[in-house]
Amino acid sequence: MRDPSAVPFAGRLRTVLRLILLSVLFVAPLRAQVPVPGRRGTAQLEARQQRIEGKMFYAEGDVEIRFGKLRLRADRVEYNSDTGEALARGHVQFDADVQHIEAEEVHYNLRAGRGRFTWVRGSVRVLRRPRAEVLASDNPLYFEAEEIEKLDERTYRIRSAWLTICEPTKPSWQFFAPRATVTVEESVALVHANFRLFRIPLIYLPYATAPIGRQRQSGFLIPRVANSSSKGFTVGDSFFWAVRDWADITLGGELLSRRGFSHMGELRAKPWAEARLQASYLAVNDRGLRGPDGRRVSQSGYETHIELDARLAGGWRAVADLNQLSSLAFRLAFAPTFEQAAQSEVRSTASLTNNSRGFSLGFSAGSYKNFLSAAPETAVVLRDAPGVRFSSVEQAPWKHWPVYLGFHVSAAALHRSDPDLETPAAVQRLEIAPRLTIPLRWGPWISLIPTFLVRSTRYGAQLDPAGNVTGMALRRNTAEITVDLRPPALARVWERPRSKWKHSIEPKIVYRYVNGVHNFGRFLRFDETDLLTDTNEFEYSITQRFFRRPQGDSTAGGQSYEIMSWRVAQKYYFDPAFGGALVEGRRNVFQALNSVTPFAFADRPRRFSPITSDLQITPGGRYDAQFRVDYDTTRSRVTAFGALLKMRPYRETFLTLAHFSTRATDALQLRSNQVRAWVGYGEITRRGWNVAFGLSYDVRQGFLQSQVIQVSYNGSCCGIGFEYRRLALGPVRSENQFRVTLFIANIGTFGTARRPEKIF
Repeated sequence: MRDPSAVPFAGRLRTVLRLILLSVLFVAPLRAQVPVPGRRGTAQLEARQQRIEGKMFYAEGDVEIRFGKLRLRADRVEYNSDTGEALARGHVQFDADVQHIEAEEVHYNLRAGRGRFTWVRGSVRVLRRPRAEVLASDNPLYFEAEEIEKLDERTYRIRSAWLTICEPTKPSWQFFAPRATVTVEESVALVHANFRLFRIPLIYLPYATAPIGRQRQSGFLIPRVANSSSKGFTVGDSFFWAVRDWADITLGGELLSRRGFSHMGELRAKPWAEARLQASYLAVNDRGLRGPDGRRVSQSGYETHIELDARLAGGWRAVADLNQLSSLAFRLAFAPTFEQAAQSEVRSTASLTNNSRGFSLGFSAGSYKNFLSAAPETAVVLRDAPGVRFSSVEQAPWKHWPVYLGFHVSAAALHRSDPDLETPAAVQRLEIAPRLTIPLRWGPWISLIPTFLVRSTRYGAQLDPAGNVTGMALRRNTAEITVDLRPPALARVWERPRSKWKHSIEPKIVYRYVNGVHNFGRFLRFDETDLLTDTNEFEYSITQRFFRRPQGDSTAGGQSYEIMSWRVAQKYYFDPAFGGALVEGRRNVFQALNSVTPFAFADRPRRFSPITSDLQITPGGRYDAQFRVDYDTTRSRVTAFGALLKMRPYRETFLTLAHFSTRATDALQLRSNQVRAWVGYGEITRRGWNVAFGLSYDVRQGFLQSQVIQVSYNGSCCGIGFEYRRLALGPVRSENQFRVTLFIANIGTFGTARRPEKIF
């Protein structure tokens, strides 16, 4: 036997190097450049073991193929370089852009970008447009299926699948479907799908689609369900039509088991960057509830709303806010919230204007309807159509003289209808009013601004002494003087280590004289232009302001913030009868009266108006408050009071309180005393627990007008909300509403979720 020690050293070294080389080849992956037919470039293939037989590539062990954004990993891969076909088996993972798929076996063609996956699970990232009424989640769309066929780079056809946005190990909800089509960054379509909550089947849908991208999709929305004591069980649905990228239409209807059928529509359009159009329509075919005599009282009707704001060529701008209501009884019966039901006014305005170099030309039309009672229905109707106005801001014709000229010219066709008065269809009104302003200043402290105005107004009709409308023309020529005096303001500044504070006291005196309005009772009253009377008055007020500026921003020229302002004002009338326009024992409303307070206070001659106090506290951030008080010195009492408080004291906690009351005589203003509140935590589509409570209480009448309770809990992929709502609107409507809403993340809501109530 040969002694191993006799082997030469060089031979032993070659043996060791062979063993090292074999171990490296066994452990380290091998790389190969694989040509992809029909495409530019090559695919990179890595594996622990590779071999080539003609056009076939065989790879085993941690196989990975990369081509562009595509990545395919598996235990074993067979690839045909002629056809581009790849067969992957064992722990297959496929990644492309926002797509991730795991499967047992994959047949994939790199050239065509198509393939078939068996026994699959995966995910697709969902791109969404944030919406306040939809629960949001960052989770991708998870799915499992027996087989998936990839038709192109963005489309998958799935068989025997379930889909969810929840965590796939313990999903709260799932969609099961024998067939589904997923278009990446666009939509998912399900055929014969059923929705399951905690594995319990709830809803069957023959066909359903859901957006998973930013592109809008046409289709039916998630059904709405609710229950109400006056409407009964309510179920409805809508169809959303994405007409263009810049326009969509929603059409829907609801079945009210106790009332009948409602139908609605909405149009939204933004044809160009500076144009916006929105229109909505609601109508109810009501068979009515049975009254005490057993007869049904129908409250059928409709309501429309159109908004338009568009900037046109040549500096023109078109604006419209059009509203139409068939009857007040319809609004009281079918308005969804107390804030909407309590509105008795319907306004419509439309205008086309052009402003250039201080001049303005505008064409307008408008209507106003204020319902006085629902049964029998009475209303005041005012119409202003058509109308034209040409005006100018104050401009200086001479460079070195402080003299400014301005004017306005207007013409309109007006109409008024109320229980006591009916004018012709079009009453002409023409007005020309030039004005002259001369600002004067004495030093840096006192400024005096007198304005002289001459107004000539012609009416095509008037009232006779008996209160009847006659076709005789009436002219009004007035001379008006307004003097604005600003005495020196007082101010003091405090320096603090972290901030700078300033307190200012700003007095103001305004004198006004109007002469030439004779026989005020003969003028038809359509708007504030017709409320002009003779007057000789001056208004005095004091405004206190508190400002704060962080000291760190002071050196950088930072902005100061007004945290509080308090204005106290009153008027004195040298002519308490206003040239004979005031009628004793009746509610009088003139320009000279309502310019200091919106509440009527004159039912007899008087020299002093109420003292008005308006306090606003706006420190920014979590607190905001406003208090308004009218104190009538003649009656020695507070005649109007209003308070509004908004707070966010802790995290998502919010509180809004409003108190409003009037205490004038019944001839001036119906007495009222109302309290409204909205308090809660979170928002209806926020993660976790959310709760809100609201009410409207009439203190004087002693009854609860409305009440709202909302509770919801939202997880990472779904949530559920409950709502109770009560409305008490006298004999027209007393209703209890119950709503249950299921929130499906990134998709929508099943039920009827309401947005937070408004307080005044």
